[in-house]
Amino acid sequence: MTPETIKIDTLVVGAGQAGVAMSEHLTRLDIPHLVLEKNRIAEAWRSARWDSMVANGPAWHDRFPGMEFAGDPDGFVAKEQIADYFVAYAQQFNAPIRTGVEVKRLRRNQGRPGFTVETTQGTIEALHVVAATGPFQRPVIPAIAPREPELHQIHSAHYRNPQQLPEGAVLVVGAGSSGVQIADELRRAGREVYLSVGPHDRPPRSYRNRDFCWWLGVLGLWDLSSSEPGKEHVTIAVSGARGGRTVDFRRLANEGITLVGRTQSFEQGVATFSADLAENIARGDENYLGLLDAADAWVERNGASLPEEPEAREMLPDPECVTDPILSLDLAHSGVTSIIWATGYATDHNWMEVDAFDEQGKPRHQRGVSSESGIYFLGLPWLSRRGSTFIWGVWHDAKHIADHIATRRNYEHYLPSGE
Repeated sequence: MTPETIKIDTLVVGAGQAGVAMSEHLTRLDIPHLVLEKNRIAEAWRSARWDSMVANGPAWHDRFPGMEFAGDPDGFVAKEQIADYFVAYAQQFNAPIRTGVEVKRLRRNQGRPGFTVETTQGTIEALHVVAATGPFQRPVIPAIAPREPELHQIHSAHYRNPQQLPEGAVLVVGAGSSGVQIADELRRAGREVYLSVGPHDRPPRSYRNRDFCWWLGVLGLWDLSSSEPGKEHVTIAVSGARGGRTVDFRRLANEGITLVGRTQSFEQGVATFSADLAENIARGDENYLGLLDAADAWVERNGASLPEEPEAREMLPDPECVTDPILSLDLAHSGVTSIIWATGYATDHNWMEVDAFDEQGKPRHQRGVSSESGIYFLGLPWLSRRGSTFIWGVWHDAKHIADHIATRRNYEHYLPSGE
């Protein structure tokens, strides 16, 4: 980029899956645009994921409509292949992406339309701006994290492999998809592992010869427009690792992982846990069995020829760590030298100096169309539906936003006859 000001109709910030999808739809509508990415295309897939990570959905499902993944459509694609996929996808339509450019500040113009955007390589003026930076911008480690310098503590975003950690046992805090897979990998590497399990949903990886992604589709659950009350922050325990298996906390315990309840506090080297482990697992079971019930009802209602799977309802007995839970753990005495915080992320829109956020700093929008005219958000959880943060879901959300920009441009470019 040159130092002089660049003027463009639409600026897209971020070239992950959201930015690439946005660029495709803007290109389809012949809307002049530019995509800025501070790193490489789909960089988060490469450098903000652990080495062995694969997609949580099968290849036939977790993709854009315009390109399939190579290999088994029922397989789970490795993270590097996913990043390469987005690079290749962008090349299909020659997406105007500029990498190595960070956006530092955005503000609305006064007395004229659009926005002024300051970047590390100059200034851009745009009539529309799409924040396509996604939901995984700032790893969150809770304030309860201990201060002992001898403990090695990292967020799951910075975990790569077991060899990265010092010798000793590991406490993994958070039992969503990331925490479960990391804990299982560490246990298979010979580590002693404690896994802190909070409230979660636990769908079957597959049932009656269909992946859970398929079941959510035919049951209409991907299109839910909002989460259930009280479940806004409930994690999803599902995994595509090692070919994809249903997450079963009892099995993980039988294989050597010690389960504990939600992590409450640390004091003088002792971790304390809530006495809610059995309840959290039981509620996860309810979610699991509820989906099986809905699937069975769908099969009967539609006369589908899908094989019965009664063994899917069989539960292992509760292990000792569930029936007699650990409520406190002396970390040094137990040999714990590392803590991995699989505790999620927060968005970071501090660069946007516009009236598009509520009192808690959350974007105000309807299906990604911001309360601040000309500003759009893409890639956020529940942007329009349950599937909004999945690869296919962000593609459909991007289409809606691009169509909105096109309609807005028609109004802006309208001139009455004779004028």
